[in-house]
Amino acid sequence: MVNTSSTWLAALLTVVILLGYEAALVLVQRRGTARLARSAHVGLREEWLAAISEQRGSEILAVQTLRNSLMSATMTASTAVLGLIGTVTLAAPSLHASFGADDAIAAHFTARLALELVLMSTLFASLVCSVMAVRYYNHAGFIASMPVGSDERLRWTATASVYLRRAGVLYSWGLRHLILVAPILASIVYPWAGPVAAAAVIVVLAGFDRFTPASP
Repeated sequence: MVNTSSTWLAALLTVVILLGYEAALVLVQRRGTARLARSAHVGLREEWLAAISEQRGSEILAVQTLRNSLMSATMTASTAVLGLIGTVTLAAPSLHASFGADDAIAAHFTARLALELVLMSTLFASLVCSVMAVRYYNHAGFIASMPVGSDERLRWTATASVYLRRAGVLYSWGLRHLILVAPILASIVYPWAGPVAAAAVIVVLAGFDRFTPASP
């Protein structure tokens, strides 16, 4: 691909649109609004743990529920690592040409290469978030399997609540990074398809990020 100002503009616009939306979402979340799905779901997991911790004999149900969440995070991690391996394999020639050459790196650093690095970073972030979610779900599972009402369960319940909060947030970020891969790929294939795809993804994410409580 010819490294032109138009190509660089399309690549930067794609990344700026995605980062701008995420930054705006963080600012909205800091206001403590209950209209965001991620905030509502944090409360859902905490209330689930509190409710399940009051019912004797619910240990198996709790462990099964957490195991399902753990497996979902594992699948996300597997998808991310496969995508990362594929991206590194395809980008290896251009990476070698850019950073392995004796002449100036800037002469070989194209917009396509920059997007490939962003793509790898996004997939790696998805992998890390998903793996850490597995870790926290695993620890929460041990706590949830303790007999309800036991001293050990009471001592560790607050920790389980923290772990569930972290696991849920990390799992959502793992999925989110996989979705953000789409506009980056589109920009690699055709530069100006990237901003269009980024805008389309934001429209979709805005619907998912909005939480509307059901009427009782």
